[in-house]
Amino acid sequence: MKAAENWIAPSILSADFSRLGEEIHDVLDAGADIIHFDVMDNHYVPNLTIGPLVLKSLRKAGIDCTMDVHLMVKPVDRLIGDFIDADADIISVHPEATEHLHRTLSVIREGGAKAGLVFNPATPVTLLAEVLELVDLVLIMSVNPGFGGQAFIPSALNKVAQARKLIDTADQPIRLEIDGGIKADNIAEAAAAGADTFVAGSAIFGSSDYAATIAAMRSALAST
Repeated sequence: MKAAENWIAPSILSADFSRLGEEIHDVLDAGADIIHFDVMDNHYVPNLTIGPLVLKSLRKAGIDCTMDVHLMVKPVDRLIGDFIDADADIISVHPEATEHLHRTLSVIREGGAKAGLVFNPATPVTLLAEVLELVDLVLIMSVNPGFGGQAFIPSALNKVAQARKLIDTADQPIRLEIDGGIKADNIAEAAAAGADTFVAGSAIFGSSDYAATIAAMRSALAST
């Protein structure tokens, strides 16, 4: 069964980095539930963003919300400990970024964080069945990872539905997240397919009124 509570997760990839802490406070005050923290290495994906020192600085500045760290790096294992030390709450990895996925997910959980598994548009969801007991969050990419502001890939809804079926067989709570091109006019479709956590970057940070945008998303979700 789908989680009862929907979460909206603004992606700081689209925030103004010259005032990142303020931007995070602003979206949280506007009604966001968690913060999505995109880490890119210009190797696994064609972009370079931020690392664990930024997260550690945000924690030192008093930002204590749930930080949902999405590692788009390869190899990924070396950075997991650094993000655990930086107080990441959720750490999500791509199966293509590690030679031993079972071990990688185990290391995340043993470090005290929740473990997430990410599926690119062309990655089969069937892999989830092999590690379901080690996963706390499943992330379906509805764009190819690497850049914000991309158009939503509609076939991602089928992957969300497939993931939902597998998650519903699990004995533990697992959140189902979708990331890429999510806006007020398509968030309800994603929820209907089974998602309960919605990453939105440019749709929120590119708007003139964060609270109004998040409220519009919640209104759309209420219709499902």
